[in-house]
This record gives sequence, structure tokens and C-alpha cells, in this order.
Amino acid sequence: MKARESALRLKRFAADESARKVADLEHMIREFDGMASDLDRQIKAEEERTGVRDVAHFAYSTFAKSASQRRDNLKASADGLRVKLEAALRERDEALEQVARADSPTSHEQLRSRRRTERSAAVLR
Repeated sequence: MKARESALRLKRFAADESARKVADLEHMIREFDGMASDLDRQIKAEEERTGVRDVAHFAYSTFAKSASQRRDNLKASADGLRVKLEAALRERDEALEQVARADSPTSHEQLRSRRRTERSAAVLR
């Protein structure tokens, strides 16, 4: 019984760890999306201030260029994290399923329990 409890504890730990990983990835994606939105607002403000909106124009703001590059990098990173999030969600669901299977009594244990009750009933007769 100790080995079963240890295995169950290990499976629960793995499920908790994958749930933490999912939460971390979701938080990072939200942060990256928020930073990208902030950079969008800053780029628009800089374009309004300078009056030049054409990126190819020689007088386009260097701040707006670098901010748009950072924004694009953040969006690419967020997209990469979304792919990792999908994999982490599958991993978490599998771990939770394993915990549920390990936590429920198996047919072997149910049979053993039934035999004990039958023996107890036979002794009482």
C-alpha cells in the first residue's frame, strides 16, 4: 500500500507542476500581449508627434522603428508561447487523468475488498 501511495503522491505532484507551468505560460502570454499593446500606443503617439507614418520615409522616427521591432519580437515570442501552452495543456490533462485513474480503486482492489466482506459475512453466519 505504501508503494501505491507514493506513486499517487508522485502523480499528484506531476499534475500540480504541469498546472503551475500552464499558469506561468498564460501569465507570460498576457504580459507579452500587454507590452505589445503599450508599444503600439507609443508608436502611434510618436507617429502623431512627428507627423511621419511611412516606415520607409527617411524622416521616420528611430524610436518608432525600434519600438515596432520590439513589438514584433514580443508578438513572435507570445505566438511561440501559445504553442508551448497547447502542449502544456495536453500534458496537464494527461497528468490529471493519471491521477484520477490512480486515485480510483482498481478492479483488483475492489475484488479483494468484496472477498473480505464475503469472508466477514461467512464468519458471522
